[in-house]
Amino acid sequence: MTETATNRVDWPALWASGDLFRFCFVSCGILLHATNETMIATIMPAMVGDLSGVQLVGWSLALYELGAISAGAAAGRLVSYVSLRNNMMIAALIYAAGALICALAPSMPVFLLGRVVQGLGGGALVSLAFVSVERLFSRAIWPQLFGIISAVWGVAAFAGPLSGALAAEHLSWRWAFGLFSIAGIGMAALSTAMLKGSAARVERQPGALPGRFPFLPLACLAVAVLLIASAGISIEVFRSSALLLLGLAGLAGFFLLDARVPASRLFPSRLFDWRGKVGSGMTMIAALSIATCSFTVYGPLILTSLHGISVLTTGYIIAAESISWSVLSILVANAPPRAERAIIVTGATMIAAGIAGFAYTVPAGSIPLILLCAVLQGGGFGIAWPFVTRIIVASAPDGERTIASSAVPTMQRIGYAVGAAACGIVANAAGFSDGISGETTASVARWLFLAFVPLGLLGCIAAVSNSLRT
Repeated sequence: MTETATNRVDWPALWASGDLFRFCFVSCGILLHATNETMIATIMPAMVGDLSGVQLVGWSLALYELGAISAGAAAGRLVSYVSLRNNMMIAALIYAAGALICALAPSMPVFLLGRVVQGLGGGALVSLAFVSVERLFSRAIWPQLFGIISAVWGVAAFAGPLSGALAAEHLSWRWAFGLFSIAGIGMAALSTAMLKGSAARVERQPGALPGRFPFLPLACLAVAVLLIASAGISIEVFRSSALLLLGLAGLAGFFLLDARVPASRLFPSRLFDWRGKVGSGMTMIAALSIATCSFTVYGPLILTSLHGISVLTTGYIIAAESISWSVLSILVANAPPRAERAIIVTGATMIAAGIAGFAYTVPAGSIPLILLCAVLQGGGFGIAWPFVTRIIVASAPDGERTIASSAVPTMQRIGYAVGAAACGIVANAAGFSDGISGETTASVARWLFLAFVPLGLLGCIAAVSNSLRT
């Protein structure tokens, strides 16, 4: 047994069994993904100066998340076809290849291609980490393990902005991607030695065949995100509105297609039904993920262009958000079950307050207040995510818990992709379609964060609904 009667983790027993060792190694995939995801913010000014294409800034995250969504959503199914070890090795190699393309990119289109490939690898690595928790460990210790995952995410996100800023100021933004490529190759090489035994086998019931691979829903999702992102490239009322509506319809089509074939679905049933904890929890994750993209995508670019704040300083601000995520996640990991509902609502409220605060502090250029909003946003995620994840997975039907465990990060990725695409629409409509200048940047800073406050409020309402369900 790897837990005590009080549901506290017996870490020595976990280590002796080899399960903790496997968990730590699989979590390294989150390290690679999260570091790269946050690094892009601080290298953006240097990259735009080298490759140009400020109108496509939102695409750099949207396409990365699109790749991550496709691979992450499929990871819960791929473990029924291919062993966890081989999944990990292939995902790490794809990640390394994408990073190399980005490092060598001569133009923005080639760079965006590399981001898609890198996202495929990173998304698979993240979902495989979540699936490993559901398959290898008792439900009673999931909050602690999800707390560790949040801590790993926070540490990685802390390193990302700083490493990107240091590389941009002292070497080149290309070096940052080159190092990620080397790290991905190293993880792939170590997978064959690290993942053995039960963790390396295909988990399938005797005589059972895995469901059909969900190509059509994933293709529909990809088209939907691309349509939303395309709506923001060149703002024209009719064209942009039509593309946005088609993209939203495509998202609805994706969820409908996914629900039609239970044997190959990517998300648990009753996905957005607020009468259950799965539906309200997933709504909370989707709304808050969309609403929090603005600062990650455009924050450093706005602060550097509008207020002359250094890239390294913006890196520290994003790092502070990550630190608060990690610290608060660890502090609440052992909270009793009776407190988890209040913790989730408190976390969602902190996130919404951070979003609303950015709408004032970023245009004003007040570094202490911007830092406070970043801490609120990161800390809110840190305390809410482990518990809402446990509730979603535990509340899913018995046959859908593996799907639910991989669906949580997948929904987060969908939120980030849609949010990044929506940020592009708002930013370009507010002035970035005409290029970067003091006047256009000031206009973008005023509207970019305010536009997402309603989604922050929706996330809070969903959190309250989740806490009221029995």
